[in-house]
Amino acid sequence: MSVDFREDGAAALEWAARYLERLPELPVLAQVKPGDLSAQLPAAAPEQPEPFGDVLRDMDELLLPAFTNWQSPRFFSYFAVTSSEPAILAEMLAAALNQVAIVWRASPASTELELRVADWVRQLLGLPDGWHGHIEDTASTSTLAALIAARHVTGRNAVVCSEHAHSSVEKNARMLGMELRKAPVDEELRMRVDGHDLSDAACVVATVGTTSFASVDPVRELAERAHAAGAWLHVDAAYAGSSWICEEERWSADGVELADSLVVNPHKWLLVPTDCSLIWTARPDEWREAFSLVPEYLRTPDDAYALRVRAGARPPLPLAQALGGAPVLRSRGVARDRARAHPARGALRRLGWGDAGLGAGRAAAFLARRVSPRRLRWRKRAAPRTRKCVG
Repeated sequence: MSVDFREDGAAALEWAARYLERLPELPVLAQVKPGDLSAQLPAAAPEQPEPFGDVLRDMDELLLPAFTNWQSPRFFSYFAVTSSEPAILAEMLAAALNQVAIVWRASPASTELELRVADWVRQLLGLPDGWHGHIEDTASTSTLAALIAARHVTGRNAVVCSEHAHSSVEKNARMLGMELRKAPVDEELRMRVDGHDLSDAACVVATVGTTSFASVDPVRELAERAHAAGAWLHVDAAYAGSSWICEEERWSADGVELADSLVVNPHKWLLVPTDCSLIWTARPDEWREAFSLVPEYLRTPDDAYALRVRAGARPPLPLAQALGGAPVLRSRGVARDRARAHPARGALRRLGWGDAGLGAGRAAAFLARRVSPRRLRWRKRAAPRTRKCVG
């Protein structure tokens, strides 16, 4: 093998550090046309080993021009992806450990760390005590799991959501063979509470921060209607939920305590890389029933504990995400993460958007990207008035 782990590892870390330092000067959009990169890549894998230095050279010469730099402070498309140095280092450790947490015994640390990190974030966001949380890879998978649980619990087959709900709701309904009904929205682009039949609904999906407009559905009213009809309420707060780390921003969380399940994506605001999606349920026993299938080869004396904590739809590989979340929270501290949101709010007020309003959540997310410590040099040039807000 032509890799010296310590020497080449140090070179890879140096490459990553240089990349983060020069992000503000790099083009945001990939500087290639379709097929340009493929034309430069070998048609077959090399027969003989190559030095790892060649990989880093190709990173600079071939791959970097073909990357769209989502971590750039000038990236304002799609949604924010907020990795950070502690999380990057944690991903390296997770790859070295290479845990496969199929049951508790296979990786006690992965299982218990996942639960603890999920509960840390639950507390930070002000979610109810007693909710069970675990990690999925994306909000799409989290919502898929919620629909499975809802169908199992209710015995019904219809899904009701806003016409502006994320496309994953429709895709998941198709995959599960469930009937999807899209409800119209009001003048503020929120899902209407009345005017649709929920008597046969397995699940009502309310969105906090829609993809198209960052609008917030009336969760409390939808929860009351869903539960009165015997339906499961799933709240998709993948985009806006992370803002609840600031208590004064929890206006959009009104009614989420009534949810049967809730998803938030820390990889959008909370400085961990993709893919880290957290889902909590207020009905862990029924959730577990929907997914409990333990073959004989996975049964161990620890089944009682393992089954209590093991529930979900994702592959059993949460260590990278859990190990990423823990160092970020430990290295930065909660106060610093809360402070990171304040410059965004100040900028919104200067723009005349106030504390809420349509699209304010999305704008806050974009502006909050400018106050990451990693981008301190750029921030001093571009937005000096935000400097005092960083913890």
